[in-house]
Parts: sequence; C-alpha cells; structure tokens
Amino acid sequence: MEAFKKFEELTAGKISEGYGLTEASPLAIANPPFGRRKAGSIGIPRPATDAKIVDLETGEKILPPGVEGELCLRGPQVMKGYWNRPEETAQTLRGGWLYTGDIARMDEDGYFFLVGRKKDMIICGGYNVYPRDVEEVLYQNPKIQEACVLGAPDPYRGETVKAFVVLKEGQESRAEEIIEFCRQNLARYKVPTLVEFRRELPKSQVGKILRKTLREEESQKSKK
Repeated sequence: MEAFKKFEELTAGKISEGYGLTEASPLAIANPPFGRRKAGSIGIPRPATDAKIVDLETGEKILPPGVEGELCLRGPQVMKGYWNRPEETAQTLRGGWLYTGDIARMDEDGYFFLVGRKKDMIICGGYNVYPRDVEEVLYQNPKIQEACVLGAPDPYRGETVKAFVVLKEGQESRAEEIIEFCRQNLARYKVPTLVEFRRELPKSQVGKILRKTLREEESQKSKK
C-alpha cells in the first residue's frame, strides 16, 4: 500500500486496479474509473459480467462476503474452451461459469480482493497458508530485496512453509533472523520453517518470479 501511495504522489497519476486472465480477456473486474476506488481491491465486475466466490472443496457452495474461496466468472469475455482439450475445458468451465483457480474474497460492498492462487496454497497441518500473506511480510523486512514462498514437503505436516530470499546489496542475515521477523508479524502457522538465501530468483522474460520453477526444484530434492 505504501508503494501504491508513493507512486501516485510522485507521478500525479491514478492507479486503478483490475483483474483479467487469458481465459477471460482482457478485463473482467475493475475499480470504477469515476466511482469508489478501494486500494488493494481488484474492484467490481464489469458490465454484463457476474462474479461469485465458491467453496474450495466442491466449487458448488456460494460463500458470503468476507469468506475466502475460488473466484468464478460469467460474462461475454469468457472463453468458449481450450483448443482440443475437452477434459481441461470441462474442469474449468462448469455450468456456464469460469473457475479461475484464483482465491479471493468479496466484501460487503461487492468489491473483490485477491488472496492467491489455488494451486499455490500451502496446507500445513490442516491450516491453509497463502504465499502472498507471507511474502507481503517478508517484503517489509528492510534487508530483503526479493522473496518467494511455497510449500515444501514435510513428513509430519504434509507441507511446511519455505521462503526463498534475495537480500539487498551489502546486507547480511541468517535464517533464524528472518524466521523471527515473520514470527513477530504473522500467525504461528504461517511462519516459514525453512529459509533459503539466493543471489537471484528465477524470472520470466517480463521479470515475474517463477514460483513453478522453484516448486519443481523442491520436488526434485524430495525425490533424492
């Protein structure tokens, strides 16, 4: 949020957050350009577009405001299906709704807030942990330049929270220090138990951190 405010102060521009995906391009939800804007929210559904939050287990129960679940969309921008991939199409398009795979919540005013990706959710001893929650805290640490969080295999909890960290130039830290910082700012079950320091994190051509690559590396380690 601080970066949000600082950018607008420096540029005199206005940030309006929105949401779209390949399967519902280019835009399905957005903060109204001339209406109420909520920082941190992706906004409200665009005209002729419906959105709902459903339970993660069955995808059939519509959840009330404030409860996190999978974001589903219905509208003219939603795709017809995946080319020559009928099984995947059937999983993603159900009853006229696009199941986005994104976890979100809706507030009492009908504004939606993204929490994370369903496939990225970490299940630790029965608790759901969203990497974004942990990463936001890590980025508050003045020593950290970049961070990425995912679930690492754990024989007792199923998964445990692992943080990949790149320190700012000239900074030094230890795993215990990072974990203690998180402990002071997160619920106990969200605190990383593992921290791996790296010089850099894998990124796409547009600079997006590739969580998938890190997950594949962890999977290979667990097989050794």
